[in-house]
Amino acid sequence: MNKYKKLIKSIITAIIVFLLFFNSYLFQYIPIILFKIQITSIDNNMSIMLNTFANILLAFILYLIYRKSLKKEFHTFISNFKENLSTGFSYWFLGLNIMIISNVVINIVFNGGVAANEETVQEMISSLPWLMLINAGFIAPFNEEIVFRKTLKDIFTNHRWLFAFFSFFLFGLAHVLGNVTTPTDWLFIIPYGALGGAFALAYSKTDSVFTSMAMHMFHNFSLTLLSILL
Repeated sequence: MNKYKKLIKSIITAIIVFLLFFNSYLFQYIPIILFKIQITSIDNNMSIMLNTFANILLAFILYLIYRKSLKKEFHTFISNFKENLSTGFSYWFLGLNIMIISNVVINIVFNGGVAANEETVQEMISSLPWLMLINAGFIAPFNEEIVFRKTLKDIFTNHRWLFAFFSFFLFGLAHVLGNVTTPTDWLFIIPYGALGGAFALAYSKTDSVFTSMAMHMFHNFSLTLLSILL
């Protein structure tokens, strides 16, 4: 009975967390209201700053929700740091290769071009590069690992491949939703999802979300920094 109570609790928590994640843009209205910012006067730079604020507030809320288990999993990550990091890099490299290959196939076979989500991110990096380095490199990976890995791992505790599949699909879907302009855009669920699935497997292998979080931060930080420098 306790097993089912724990599962139901995990599912309810996951629903709350997903709702928070997909509605976190509403947090932007806090500084807008407090500082009486005119909506019509918000330019691209201000939009990025508001988005960063919303992401930081979301990260704080997610930490409060999972603080006990996060402390435990951080200890697990640190106590076997080298092996966990090595495992993380192995799965990240696997996910990265699938991501690259699927992107190439989408471009060659379907003439898919660049994912609309990627174009949006690049525009934001061009506007405020160093703030985006913090936002995309650290804050977003923290939030996404809690939402797409931690919540699902708690539900699929003893079902590694189900956990990896749902992490793959939902993570990929989240990066495509809102940016679909052609049917081909749906195919980008695969390259985005590849990393999500790989991160899930790394988490399962090490029993610490900080393994996948470290890899996610490394991936995003490296790509953002390359975009800034190049």
